[in-house]
Amino acid sequence: MSNKYPEDLLALIAHLKKLPGVGTRTAERFAFEFLSWQQEHLLDLGDLLKCVQEKIPQCAVCGCLTHQGSCHFCNHALRDATSLCLLASPRDAYSIEETKSYRGLYHVVEHLLSPLDGRHANTLRVDRIEKRIAQHNVREVIIAFDSTLEGDTTALFLKNQLLRPDLAISRLAFGLPVGSSLEYIDGGTLARALIGRQTL
Repeated sequence: MSNKYPEDLLALIAHLKKLPGVGTRTAERFAFEFLSWQQEHLLDLGDLLKCVQEKIPQCAVCGCLTHQGSCHFCNHALRDATSLCLLASPRDAYSIEETKSYRGLYHVVEHLLSPLDGRHANTLRVDRIEKRIAQHNVREVIIAFDSTLEGDTTALFLKNQLLRPDLAISRLAFGLPVGSSLEYIDGGTLARALIGRQTL
């Protein structure tokens, strides 16, 4: 990256590089693209970014994204409340919904375990998961984390914490490559992984 760029352009590139999968070259292309936008479009984007977290908050119950104060995923009239799917990100709920293979409830965990990053078991809030299991008389918990070291570690920890005779605990099964992210899995593969989930 050229150190002759203006300081504000360098700052914009640095911010864009924080996006997942965006390296220096891509960030530069995005930054120069913004410079070609009309002022009104830049202002619209800026206004949206300033209030995006306020306008699209996470549901206080399940952690998925809400729209105008209501959570589609917590509408028990449309869902099977005896099944609870644990997710690492609200985004994953939309991936699973597209498969049309699951109609239960969702619960986004606080984070995946990663001691090196300061994300430990005592901040995972297992009590919130247990409360929902008891409240809805959940019979199966499906763990739908990415197939990564953090996902595997968190899945095993939660299995041990939630284990009880009347609760089936399963995890997405075949078709998911090791190290893969649910975001990049096609709908057919994800649907087969849901249907073929395995008991932990």
